[in-house]
Amino acid sequence: MLKKRVIFVLYFNHGFFSLSRNFKLQNCGDINWLLKNYNFSKITKSIDELIILNVSLDKRSTNKEFVSILKKISQECFIPISAGGGVYDLETAKKYLKSGADKIVLNTILTKNQSLVKKLANLYGKQCLVASVDFKIGEKKNKYEVYIESGNKLIDYDLKQYLKNISKLPVGEIIMNSIDRDGTGQGYFFKALNCIDFKLNLPIIYCGGAGNWKHFYQGLKMTKINAVATANLFNFINDGLINARNMLLKKNIDLPVWK
Repeated sequence: MLKKRVIFVLYFNHGFFSLSRNFKLQNCGDINWLLKNYNFSKITKSIDELIILNVSLDKRSTNKEFVSILKKISQECFIPISAGGGVYDLETAKKYLKSGADKIVLNTILTKNQSLVKKLANLYGKQCLVASVDFKIGEKKNKYEVYIESGNKLIDYDLKQYLKNISKLPVGEIIMNSIDRDGTGQGYFFKALNCIDFKLNLPIIYCGGAGNWKHFYQGLKMTKINAVATANLFNFINDGLINARNMLLKKNIDLPVWK
């Protein structure tokens, strides 16, 4: 049985690391600010993975800087790193992996270029690919809309249909991110998990809304969730992540224990 995981997410936006609230961005600081405020050699003892996403409006023009920053962070961080944002071709994925990423996060191309998803899986293995699904509460009861292109474009599939489609693609896991709860600190939106009433043989990372360790705990207790993620830069600054992990271990959550 897979161990549960705690994951930290960083949003890169045109040279800055940003807070996100309902997918609206507020820049906080550059790479120097990040390395000053987050001692990665220390906090990596309290998280299991790191996800770094380029959420810049113009991802192509910022790709070179994003790759450079990915290299810097990977030199400080000795846990698995997933990188995504702007993966429109094989070359970009290759650059991310050569710059320190262990996995590639895919979003828009899951809909627009499934042949590229298959090519990436053939080259690197499906365990290297993370499908990112951004969803929002729809107008119809118990229906959830799915968005691509950094949450800017609504697609025709509802969440249940989309997850079924993704389960047929060669990916290793899925990260589900609630646009409604993103950055609110109000806790995860678990009701959306009810749409998974079919067999989904992929681990789920749940993101959007975590504000304290109790939210992690609520998520990790659920059988459908394999990992919880947070992109909240300030609630988990200093010893926030370390304290959260210690509380989860005291509550007997089956996390990896690093000696």
